[in-house]
Amino acid sequence: MLPLSLYIHIPWCIKKCPYCDFNSHAIKTDTPEARYIDALLIDLATDLQRYSITRPISSIFIGGGTPSLFSPESLNRLLRGVEQQITLQENLEITLEANPGTFESQKFAEFRALGINRLSIGVQTFNDALLTKLGRVHSAQEAIKAAEIAHQAGFENFNLDLMFGLPDANFDSLDDVKKAISLQPTHISFYQLTLEPNTYFHKFPPKLPNDELIFAMQQRCQHQLATHGYQQYEVSAYSQANRQCQHNLNYWRFGDYLGIGAGAHGKISRHSPQSIIRSFKAKSPEQYLSSPHDNGGSEVVASSELPLEFIMNNLRLKQGFTMENYQASTGLAINTLEPALSDCLKQELIIRENNHYRCSEKGWDFLDSILAKFI
Repeated sequence: MLPLSLYIHIPWCIKKCPYCDFNSHAIKTDTPEARYIDALLIDLATDLQRYSITRPISSIFIGGGTPSLFSPESLNRLLRGVEQQITLQENLEITLEANPGTFESQKFAEFRALGINRLSIGVQTFNDALLTKLGRVHSAQEAIKAAEIAHQAGFENFNLDLMFGLPDANFDSLDDVKKAISLQPTHISFYQLTLEPNTYFHKFPPKLPNDELIFAMQQRCQHQLATHGYQQYEVSAYSQANRQCQHNLNYWRFGDYLGIGAGAHGKISRHSPQSIIRSFKAKSPEQYLSSPHDNGGSEVVASSELPLEFIMNNLRLKQGFTMENYQASTGLAINTLEPALSDCLKQELIIRENNHYRCSEKGWDFLDSILAKFI
């Protein structure tokens, strides 16, 4: 059976960022923590029964929104409730997303004591003027302090999120990368600011640097990361040795995951008959809280869509995929990747090496063009 992860979505944040297209909602009144934890545990129990889940959980990711707004007491009740419903693998990775503006030494020491062993800290940049443009609620100094608190609280494994291609052509993202490296995270996510539909920035776009400048900046920063031992293993993910995000690796390898919480998505493989199910939960926190037993829906992924879905995830990884992995994950024959795979091999966009199919350096820069061949 494929590995099974658990994603838990907490939808509230202090303020909605203008570039954010996630299911997040600015806090207007007191957050209904107790009711939401109750709903999450009901949601989990319902999914476990609906999909006849008996496999253990291999990783947990608590995302949002800003989950670090919740109290240690609430997250303790959540994690203990999960443990009572399903087996957890030993030493599993449990990640909590956190905003630098929510860091307190005692609070994060308590988070660590609960068994949360990885943080993902949304820094974006260490430039105060750009933080204001991005609508962030923290300062550069608070971001630096957050990394220091993470170390002090005993988090030996944490990620810093950074953006490049920001709305200031004179700003050099290399300064951000150097500062992030100096804070000694085990993982750095480094991704380009994009103007996503249904966001404020899409409706009122800021002036961004041109593509040539962005690409040159990206290459310089990638070289700096590699020089300091942060190896790129995915399109926007760089880690020290053996510190890759196990939860996200499961996504990209087309593993299974349960998704609970407002707006959460899941993927479950079934074998009698063989099929892959996508689940989705109500996006509105109010609607989600009103009926956690009967929430959202699901659909079977058509076999014709599976080659693209598999490729779209696995080619994000530097390592690529094997045919054995493709067959085990999708239940499809190897020839269902044709003729697109042969076409990519001929054009040297994909190379085969040690039984792995992966993007070449040329293919890495034209990943969208590769994916278009599999549609």
